[in-house]
Amino acid sequence: MNLTSEARADLTALSDPDWYARIDDIGEEAGYFESLGPFHSAFFSDEGSVLLVTFETRATIRANQKDHLPMGYAIANTRGWSNLTIIADHETWYRAPSVFAYFDRLVDDAFFEDFDQVVFYGAGHGGYAAAAYSVVAPGATVIAVQPQATLDPRIAGWDTRYQGMRRTSFTNRYGFAPDMLEGAGEGFVIYDPNETLDAMHAALFTRDFVTKLPCPNIGPNVEPMLREMDILEQMLVLACEGQFRAAAFWRLYRARRNTPRYLRNLVARLENRERPFLNALLCRNATRRLNGPRFRARLAQLEADLQSKGITLPPVRNHPA
Repeated sequence: MNLTSEARADLTALSDPDWYARIDDIGEEAGYFESLGPFHSAFFSDEGSVLLVTFETRATIRANQKDHLPMGYAIANTRGWSNLTIIADHETWYRAPSVFAYFDRLVDDAFFEDFDQVVFYGAGHGGYAAAAYSVVAPGATVIAVQPQATLDPRIAGWDTRYQGMRRTSFTNRYGFAPDMLEGAGEGFVIYDPNETLDAMHAALFTRDFVTKLPCPNIGPNVEPMLREMDILEQMLVLACEGQFRAAAFWRLYRARRNTPRYLRNLVARLENRERPFLNALLCRNATRRLNGPRFRARLAQLEADLQSKGITLPPVRNHPA
């Protein structure tokens, strides 16, 4: 179902309660919209034999999607694919009996057997959910960005970031995400190995069928960086086409070379490590390619500091086109 520009404009102007009501209407037209208790809902668009399952929050949808529609729907709808988005009102890790019951019902109805290709995607707490609930669709492809394996303090007591989730059980249904991945066709875990807690969670996903894609210096907010690189949608399209592999990801990930925020992260890391020579080379490269004023100003400072120590940068090499 394609929305008119007027309908899109209406979505952007709505309050949160009215937005939910409009999403309900759209869902009923495209497939269905179902409330799953006080904090979750399911939005399903029935279009084709490929199913993209995403775990998103109301806040990220409204902040990141121009049309204020779920990302999964926006990607799938234009390509004639089906989409199931589980929307959370906040970061819940999708740990609710109503969500368990919903996926149980999908299994009982053999829902996933109607699709030739199924892809689960989520980031952070949504990455945990994408891995945990993928057990309902054996053979699915799972892309989990910066996922937690569990918040069970007996296993991940070292992760003290989410104190508000301490009373939530991660030991009952759909609990330990790496175990729930056992039936997946392929799993991919994307994270920054320099972010210690994220790397520790990623280590818990070590399985023969899980490919870890460590992205040094991408920082603690991986999904926003992938969005800024303009590769997140391309990743999910490749996965839905059955073409997502490590090599494909690394080709896309070259976009980091032209992403100012990624380069600023790298500059900051070199600053912390007190590597002024390498930092100057980086800033010079970024200045020549991107003409960024911040990189130009930092380069001037670094070159002056290095020259005061009798160090000069090597001449720029002009490579043939």
